[in-house]
Amino acid sequence: MGRVVSDNLKEKYFLIVRIIIMLLFSGYGVMINEEKTGVSAEILLLISLYISMVCLKEFVDGRKKAVFLVVAAIDIISVLYMGGAGYIFLGAFLYYEILLCIRARRIWYYLIYMTIFIEKYILVSIIEEMPLDVITQIIILTFMLVFYMQHEFVVTDYERQMMQDTITQQSLKRDMRIQETTAREQMKKNILMSENKVLEERAALSQTLHDKLGHNINGSIYQLEAIKVIMDKDSDKARSMTQAVIDQLRTGMDEIRAILRKERPEKKQMALLQLYELCEDCNNKGVEAEFESEGDLSKVPDHLWEVILDNAFEAVTNSMKYSSCEHINIGIVVMNKMVRCTIKDDGVGCDKIEDGMGLSGMRKRIREAGGTIDFESKNESGTQKGFKVNMLLPL
Repeated sequence: MGRVVSDNLKEKYFLIVRIIIMLLFSGYGVMINEEKTGVSAEILLLISLYISMVCLKEFVDGRKKAVFLVVAAIDIISVLYMGGAGYIFLGAFLYYEILLCIRARRIWYYLIYMTIFIEKYILVSIIEEMPLDVITQIIILTFMLVFYMQHEFVVTDYERQMMQDTITQQSLKRDMRIQETTAREQMKKNILMSENKVLEERAALSQTLHDKLGHNINGSIYQLEAIKVIMDKDSDKARSMTQAVIDQLRTGMDEIRAILRKERPEKKQMALLQLYELCEDCNNKGVEAEFESEGDLSKVPDHLWEVILDNAFEAVTNSMKYSSCEHINIGIVVMNKMVRCTIKDDGVGCDKIEDGMGLSGMRKRIREAGGTIDFESKNESGTQKGFKVNMLLPL
């Protein structure tokens, strides 16, 4: 509750200070008149009306503000005529209120010093002497000038800049959300494409096996049935036919091996599919995960894909179990002679990294592949969050 009140006071500080200044100037004019001729009820009513008009115009917009200011201007002219130069500062105050209303340029703010000229050569005929010396009046008017110009041309500009920065920040967040949604949709699309490609390859493999081997196996079965019939009657022919079946089946096995070598999906395609599926599984469990890659992935040999996949699954599993993270990023960058893979999260991290079975297994796989691996977590100041795995492997 106290914080809300404090924030409201900060937002309304300019209005509060203006009201205080207006009341001080009104009280000053009343005291000056009371010392000389006394304060009439008409002047007090006019001052009350003036204060009301200036305060009420804060709660209206557009042309209604101008109406209140016109009434206040007529009012202050009447007060000056009846009460004299003691109320000249109220006129200066109203002048600045008008400038604020019409968003005047800076040059008009400096004309406030004209009030001294007006008092000296116009209002001096109403009273025998000026209530304050010129130096004091200049100090007071300069204070008003600095106060109003600071708000209108410093604070207001700063607030506008903050508003513009807020709008820009909101726009950037919106763009980031759009990019994130696009990336997630693209990841899902890549997963579907990879799955469809695997299904197509399986269908093609099935059709090829049927076309290439179906006739061969069926023929072998028929020959074996015939051998069973003639085995007792003509053993020599049966042995000859048996050898033919053996040769035919051996040829079929060679064809199976050739087909499997030809139709087997690339390790890269399978690895990418598994990485996409790993990210999608994390997203389904409430943790945003994304996979990014740079360079020619076809340069990465099959044995390195196995190392990258095993370590990626181990790192992501640890993040999901222990880090309480909201985001996981998997990145692969293929360079001329090296491939770098990083897995990082934004979780709680740890103060001291100790190798367990998981981290030891990751180190072993990387070492056997001739690469290096290191782990990063909170720094000494505790400003860095999360856990990061860096792998560097030679091509």
